[in-house]
Amino acid sequence: MNDALSLNHLTIQLSGHTVLSDISLTIAANRFVGVLGPNGAGKSTLMRAILGLVRPSGGTISVLGADVAAGNARIGYMPQVRTTNLSLPLRGYDFVASAVEGHRWGIFWPTRKVRAEVQWALDLVEGSGLADRPLRDLSGGERQRLLLAQALIGRPQLLLLDEPLAGLDPRHQQAVVRLVGQIRKELAATVLFSAHDINPLLGALDEVLYLGRSHAVLGPVESVVTGPVLSRLYGTSIDVIRHRERIFVMAGNTAAEEADHVHDA
Repeated sequence: MNDALSLNHLTIQLSGHTVLSDISLTIAANRFVGVLGPNGAGKSTLMRAILGLVRPSGGTISVLGADVAAGNARIGYMPQVRTTNLSLPLRGYDFVASAVEGHRWGIFWPTRKVRAEVQWALDLVEGSGLADRPLRDLSGGERQRLLLAQALIGRPQLLLLDEPLAGLDPRHQQAVVRLVGQIRKELAATVLFSAHDINPLLGALDEVLYLGRSHAVLGPVESVVTGPVLSRLYGTSIDVIRHRERIFVMAGNTAAEEADHVHDA
């Protein structure tokens, strides 16, 4: 089986700034990988490059054994910035179905095959009960389920989730992580799941991809999330404290991950 993702001396520059520099790594198929790092480390940029939306300045990216190509149906994507026009009279079902036609609004008569695919995606995210409810009446957690269902249309082999826990309370965060873990097994897919806090992901992770200062380290949590490794990536002294099955990444008296989290590059 081909690897899900291979970066070979990847360099990405945006507006004269080097976001990622000479990164080489390989992620095997059917892995759940947490993508972490300080604000501006390049988590979102890396995902957009995998999608073919950002052109590397150097090196190459191989996705599922092939060169990067925009519009790859084998990749599902949930972007970090998610704007939803709640004034539109949309039901949950309509919202998910819009992904089939590239978010084409207006009259849309789905085929039997499309209806079956939308219903499958809703069932997989445990969102069948949201199908007939107006989008404007749904909670943030419920809308996240529908956004995840959108990303599943086409049954992707690589799922890129950019900050899907943003704005959710701990209970809904746990529900999303559990769902994504189930979906990965159902589809035998690889998941890249970016977050600013590792703790909600700990029970699901196979590996961590930690970005910082244009570099990257990939490996098991216990090997990557350490003081020496993160001090190099943050460019400052970092302490990693483990307490009651939680991990705290501290820069002095400040939680480094939370302090640096605004919107990623």
